[in-house]
Amino acid sequence: MTTQVTTPDAPTPGALAGLKVLDLSRVLAGPLCTQMLADHGATVVKVESPTGDDTRRWGPPFLTEDTSAYYANVNRGKQNIVVDLATDQGRTILGTLLADADVVVENFKAGTLAAWGYPDDVIRERWPALIHCRITGFGTEGPLGGLPGYDAVLQAYGGLMSINGEQEGPPLRIGVPVVDQVTGILAFSGILLALNERHRSGRGQLVDTTLLDTVISLLHPHSASWLADGRIPSRTGSAHPTIAPYENFATLDGLFFIGAGNDRQFAALADVLDEPALATDPRFATNPDRVRNVAELRAVLAGRIAGRRRAELSEHLLARGVPASPVHDIAEAMTAPQVRHRELVVEQDGYRGIGVPIKLSRTPGHAAAPPSPAGGDTRDVLAAAGCTPEEIAEALEGGAVVAREKGRIP
Repeated sequence: MTTQVTTPDAPTPGALAGLKVLDLSRVLAGPLCTQMLADHGATVVKVESPTGDDTRRWGPPFLTEDTSAYYANVNRGKQNIVVDLATDQGRTILGTLLADADVVVENFKAGTLAAWGYPDDVIRERWPALIHCRITGFGTEGPLGGLPGYDAVLQAYGGLMSINGEQEGPPLRIGVPVVDQVTGILAFSGILLALNERHRSGRGQLVDTTLLDTVISLLHPHSASWLADGRIPSRTGSAHPTIAPYENFATLDGLFFIGAGNDRQFAALADVLDEPALATDPRFATNPDRVRNVAELRAVLAGRIAGRRRAELSEHLLARGVPASPVHDIAEAMTAPQVRHRELVVEQDGYRGIGVPIKLSRTPGHAAAPPSPAGGDTRDVLAAAGCTPEEIAEALEGGAVVAREKGRIP
């Protein structure tokens, strides 16, 4: 058995070193999934059309004339090849790339791969060990099968928007594309499950993920409550429907969140606020009591909190084991000492992005190279897949692929 030796200056090979991934996806869920695979050592080849991933133009801000910050933060660590899949030659090249991959991730409209000559049964027959991860809005079958869906559309359709916002206000889109992002994480997880099973069977399989499945899975505890008693949940703003106190309060210098999840924490909160009797008040003695009398509780706590400062209150509550935090803006969160300690913001080679959230002790992930320009690795990718110099030159001349100068986006 060969042992790979690393020097202190060289990063440890990631947990997925040696895995070859073909990224046919665009926008967010798929690219995030494949970036996570790249962060943990997989070799990822991103295929873009001649017009590029839509998110390259989702800005400002832009890092280069044609590459947005949005695109750059979910496409690092990947090689990039531009293939025109509208051409016969481009589709032949796609087959060559599929043959060289362990995993393919795609989020095409249902039926697109089949129209190009690669339906599911052909993929299974030609590449039986290939793991095929498909990401769609609603799935490929059923009443809405094959229809398109963006994150906010699924927040609306799946009920998530209905529970977000103030009680007297309208339903609101959650301010981050949570459905897309969690779908990407679930796709990542599904691929790892399929890889593990492949060790036993030697066979690949389809990993079928949808934005719809994700949004429905995110509705807890509202879905559990509806299944239990049939009542339609209402919006509660920053508050929790089944825990109290669990919401924002105004202080002298901004909003502050308190989440007292049990009676001990509530007693400690009452003590810090110099109102120890609240813990034995029949209205507030247990969590069900506090939820039933939340309006009265909120009024009492708000009066005691309004004259405090966020940092001082946070220090005292955390010291007593009460979960609490200032409501940070993005700049405050991204520069928070604990965030930096966890290496959740990376800055290297001119690239600034989010760090690797999964920490492994022996094979840690790494925020690899910044995104490559569209077509920046076309020649290298085709050569690695077995194409001859003559075949590469023919594909370039015929316009089936596009190659650009090597280099990285700053």
